[in-house]
Amino acid sequence: MRTVIYPGSFDPLTNGHLDVIQRATKLFDRVIVAVAKNESKSPLFTLAERVELVGSCIDHLPNVEVDSFDGLLVEYAEKCSAQAIIRGLRAVSDFEFEFQLALMNRKLNERVETIFMMPKDTYTFLSSRIVKEIARLGGDVSAFVPKTVQQALIARLVEAPA
Repeated sequence: MRTVIYPGSFDPLTNGHLDVIQRATKLFDRVIVAVAKNESKSPLFTLAERVELVGSCIDHLPNVEVDSFDGLLVEYAEKCSAQAIIRGLRAVSDFEFEFQLALMNRKLNERVETIFMMPKDTYTFLSSRIVKEIARLGGDVSAFVPKTVQQALIARLVEAPA
């Protein structure tokens, strides 16, 4: 079984992330959306909330599952018997950082490949950070995130305004 890991903080999951996930299902038998613990980013949603939000957005995809991880990504990939890691590239500016990560991951475990995927051009400008800022300022994010994520953003930002 060909397994791929799609890691990220997913704070929150966007339609660009979903696009990459859906396209990965055509290339791999099993896609694991791996939500990173990484608390240093000061996430808006807790790890459990991010896992739940991702789960609610992918439940219609039979070969996709969500999990969380802490620590080295290549160790997590090995634990899941994954052959590859997918990284999304929105713009050329993402490439240098992602390329460095891919080379380091290869040095740590040469059995795990890194595959770069670009979202549809309509999502190349999207980032979780921008979506949160638009929502925080009262803007409509319905074109950028799934409905459940939009509702969670509104609920969170009304509970604890910036």
